[in-house]
Amino acid sequence: MRDVRLLFGPLGAILLLAGVVGLAFGVPGYDPVRQTVSEIGEEGSPMRWAFTGLLCVVAACVVVFAAGLDGLARRTSRSRWPAWLTAWMAVSAAGVGVFVFPHPLHNVFGLSELIGYQAPLVLALAWRKNPGAADAVAISRLMAVVVSVAIAVNLVSLFRDPVIWPALKPVYGLAQRALFASWFGWAAWLGGRLYRERSA
Repeated sequence: MRDVRLLFGPLGAILLLAGVVGLAFGVPGYDPVRQTVSEIGEEGSPMRWAFTGLLCVVAACVVVFAAGLDGLARRTSRSRWPAWLTAWMAVSAAGVGVFVFPHPLHNVFGLSELIGYQAPLVLALAWRKNPGAADAVAISRLMAVVVSVAIAVNLVSLFRDPVIWPALKPVYGLAQRALFASWFGWAAWLGGRLYRERSA
């Protein structure tokens, strides 16, 4: 039988994409190229509560997806670590949504996403010897590289590198979105692929 929980990976990605794009229109003067996603729902924003709701719903989808990933791992004797790291991402996302900027915990939960971002790398390493997981391992390996590069670019904002930051600042909104898109793109593809695997 197919495990419908795996489809919550693609669902969460779609909801995040639609929500981030849609809610931005409700913030006067918002520039998605220059501004961060958090600024959509920051304290005082007209989209503050909608942003919190969006991230909590997306986090719920990620939890369900992680449960499906964990169930498949147990049934196929694969490592469950990718599922646990995916579940961690849900906690981080919910925290970012509940504790909106400039609450001190907002950045704490934001940085904690670095743990969840390792799920593609861990899957690529932990499932590499499992029969039937070759394509999941291949795409996870590729996306682990993409996610790592996106993380490195985004960390420039913390250190304000005098050479890189002036060039990155005008397009930092896009750089941040590239990080979200890479991880959630991985979750969307993996969920769809593993859902089909269970139909075999």
